[in-house]
Amino acid sequence: MTASPGASCRPAHRSASCRDPEARLTGGGQTGAHKLWTPVIPVKDNIPVDRFPFATVGLIVANVVVYIVAGHASPRGVTVGSVFGSIFVHSSLVQLIGNVWFLWLFGTNVEDSMGPVRFVGFYVAGGVIALGVVLAVDPGASSPTVGAAGAVAAVLGGYMLLYPRARVLALVVIIFFFGVLEIPALVMLVAWIAMQAAFASAGLIGDGGFAYVSYIGGFMFGLAAIRLLATRRKPTPPTAAAYR
Repeated sequence: MTASPGASCRPAHRSASCRDPEARLTGGGQTGAHKLWTPVIPVKDNIPVDRFPFATVGLIVANVVVYIVAGHASPRGVTVGSVFGSIFVHSSLVQLIGNVWFLWLFGTNVEDSMGPVRFVGFYVAGGVIALGVVLAVDPGASSPTVGAAGAVAAVLGGYMLLYPRARVLALVVIIFFFGVLEIPALVMLVAWIAMQAAFASAGLIGDGGFAYVSYIGGFMFGLAAIRLLATRRKPTPPTAAAYR
């Protein structure tokens, strides 16, 4: 006798693919998100910096230390301390690695355009604005969301306006093949937003739909504020400059 299509999904033996039909296509939850992003690893852009990015490195260290000390716990209650603390909180190690790597790739040039002091203020303001947008959409929220991605989104928004024609050198990994490829920075920035969406849908970000609002709020703030703070912008080098 041929088993019925739903025989393997009886309540006592429900697998991940039975609980979530999409898991059959992605390989299930977190694994699907990882498969989507592991083939292409951004390495560097083609915009050189003139000064060591002390502020960017300091922000990366702060994000890592907060994750080690506090884990993925978001501060409770809407207070000044919890709002500022939440912009350094990540909901998973995967999100932490992705955010600090993109902060390193693109934050160095944004810092170079405005100086370290302004850059720190820009980063913090982006995170606070992103959280403010979330609270405006959901006034009943009892505590701030995990808000580090909103601050990083502000940096990416600023970079996109400063260097829309920049290119990123990426390592491409396809099974046993390794190669390098130049990708437009604009494509990479859109990929970051899509990566956050993939993490949220895979359960690696616990804020649900409001996480997207945080990204949009931070990104739009970066687009709006960068012209007010950036004092210099370099010309985009030729395409081959990313390999040097």
